Amino acid sequence: MEINPFSRIISGTMTWGAWGRQFSTSQMHALIEETVALGIHTFDHADIYGGYTTEAEFGRAFQQSSVSREAVQFITKCGIQFPCEARPVPVRHYDYSAAHIRMSVENSLRRLRTDYVDLLLLHRPSPLMDAKSIAKEILKLQEEGKVKQFGVSNFTASQMQLLQKEIPLAWNQLEFSITHESSFFDGTLDHMNVHGIGAMAWSPLGCYFKENTPQKERVKQVLLPLCETYTCSEDQLLLAWLLFPPASIYPVVGTTSAARLQKSLEATKITLKITDWFLLLEASMGNPLP
Repeated sequence: MEINPFSRIISGTMTWGAWGRQFSTSQMHALIEETVALGIHTFDHADIYGGYTTEAEFGRAFQQSSVSREAVQFITKCGIQFPCEARPVPVRHYDYSAAHIRMSVENSLRRLRTDYVDLLLLHRPSPLMDAKSIAKEILKLQEEGKVKQFGVSNFTASQMQLLQKEIPLAWNQLEFSITHESSFFDGTLDHMNVHGIGAMAWSPLGCYFKENTPQKERVKQVLLPLCETYTCSEDQLLLAWLLFPPASIYPVVGTTSAARLQKSLEATKITLKITDWFLLLEASMGNPLP
């Protein structure tokens, strides 16, 4: 069995470029080195980030850094055809044809200035997926050494089963947080545990810091006293809640602040009491468990 190479906290790059902070090459270079120095050595990408520009900006910055390629892991995703200046398609859609997968991987390798990606994910499920065609192309890319591991993102149990008939899946990256906990109950995580598919969580803090909703207020009433109990911040406790289950969920943290990345790492050392974990779950759901 292959040893999991990924850091317990994964650095998400979606907002590093045009879709967020618009960092210069030197700023990205500095953040890469700071992130790795903290002990976070896995970087999460997607071809569409920044309208197909962020991977190339990251690749330039990484090439100028002192970090070796062997010391880090690159995750990327493909499949979404995103209408923008770089790709003027008439409608947002998903393409998992062999030709598009091949083109996407070759483009990501060129932009990231690397010979391989450690993990390739299909970004979102498509009703037009042809499992046999996808598997055939992915296996070719793996044989060529261009893709180390293969997985999916935002797939349900049945959608994973469709692909698993033809090719093993290593990971599924899901929207998962205290405010988006449905994967605990809809069979997705159960299926992944049974089949040895690792779990990554995008938006691991959910909408807690983004929206004022009744759900957020319920969670906050429970969370703030617990922060005092565990001597930590709200974001740290939300990550600790996500890290607690035996499913071993790997958060993809989107912050561009080295200080907040450090706090995220410190959250891995917090061990909740089982009753506190369920108190937060109950607050999120708005009613007691059956």
